[in-house]
Amino acid sequence: MAVQVKHARTNTTRLLGSRSLLLPGLGVAALLLILCVVWSITLGAADVKPQTVYDALLRFDDTQFEHLIIRTVRLPRVLSGVVVGAGLAAAGAIMQGLTRNPLADSGILGINAGAAFAVVIAVYLVGNPPMAVYALAALVGAGLAAILVYGLGSVGRGGATPLRLTLAGVILTAFVSSLTTAILIQDQETLDKIRFWTAGSLAGRDMDLLRQMSPIVIVGLVGSLLISRQITTISLGEDVAKGLGQNTLVVKAAAAVMVVLLAGGSVALAGPIGFVGLIVPHLARFVAGVDYRWIIPYSMILGGMLVTVADVVARIALRPQELPVGIMMAVLGAPFFIFLARWKVRR
Repeated sequence: MAVQVKHARTNTTRLLGSRSLLLPGLGVAALLLILCVVWSITLGAADVKPQTVYDALLRFDDTQFEHLIIRTVRLPRVLSGVVVGAGLAAAGAIMQGLTRNPLADSGILGINAGAAFAVVIAVYLVGNPPMAVYALAALVGAGLAAILVYGLGSVGRGGATPLRLTLAGVILTAFVSSLTTAILIQDQETLDKIRFWTAGSLAGRDMDLLRQMSPIVIVGLVGSLLISRQITTISLGEDVAKGLGQNTLVVKAAAAVMVVLLAGGSVALAGPIGFVGLIVPHLARFVAGVDYRWIIPYSMILGGMLVTVADVVARIALRPQELPVGIMMAVLGAPFFIFLARWKVRR
């Protein structure tokens, strides 16, 4: 056990080389995220200059049409992308550390699909529910999906292995997605209301929606930072964590709550956007090493950056039409998933 801990400590950094560079690197990443946000705001059906963005944010004039577009349409959309990207990336980092599964992701393990299915059910039953119902439905659906996947993956000898969890998540995702599609096909009104949302989209997000949904994700982000040290320990192995005096049951329960908040809140805000939680933690691990006290904050920033850039591409690829950002993430994530399945899991 001591050898495992020592080995982990000697490999806590990779790309940045030493711990002394991790904090400045985090600052550089945050600055790049801000630049991506500004760049994203300038692009759309009609491009605007960065100076106009600056004026709209700091010298707002409600008589200027461009200022109104930036404040009421583009800024909420971009900020929603940052929140969703950070939430899904942090959820993926927690799940990969907790299960030691390189394929762990809230989309692949069925949590996003469960949250989306619950929201569709709420819309189908209520018609046009308030956002509080969206949030509650997404959280309940995400929680139930997580319980089902872990239960299915734990059946048989050996318990919840990475491969079993992945297979259970894929099966649940396929099953729940088929039920979601069946409901949408049968009810045209429900389909018209949320068909773009079900593909994962940031279009039409406003400040009111962002204010209602983002606190759920923010609570999950803060909680994930608070348990990051424990996630690092448990990622070395449950026996190692217990040997170091950690109550693994409590840590797993707290981590599960954080994942549900992060994934459920993100899905309620932007729909089921996949692959963010799969790709980003691996990028963060490449930069910061194996210490989740750095992996999680790096994942938050890189996740926000990835979703922001993907949304820009989705907006300008077929201008003036636009694609849902979920489709762009699928285009990026599918090859990455194949690479991990081909090399990481086999190794």
